[in-house]
Amino acid sequence: MASVDELWSVDFGESHPGEPALVRPALVLGPPDYFGSGFPLVIVAPLTTTERSLSLHVEVQATAQTGLRQTSFVQCELIRSINGTRLLERLGTIDLDTARTVDQIVRVLLNH
Repeated sequence: MASVDELWSVDFGESHPGEPALVRPALVLGPPDYFGSGFPLVIVAPLTTTERSLSLHVEVQATAQTGLRQTSFVQCELIRSINGTRLLERLGTIDLDTARTVDQIVRVLLNH
């Protein structure tokens, strides 16, 4: 099962305007390990390769560690829960600084 701070290829399927669609990378945000391996949902934030210069988007470089083909941006405002079966392939992980930045933005979005 996926772990927090991993990047996965995710099948988001069809979408409504403004939502992620099709197969694209996403950052796993949860759930924490204490939910157990049987928990069927995974909380993710999709990535985009389009730079929109939004403070809610966190840049992730294409490196061997991330497994990305090109620089992408975590869309923190598009957090969603998906069934774990939508996870297709583990790509890699983000570094600690990127993880901290994403965490700070998500906390602000959720008013925590």
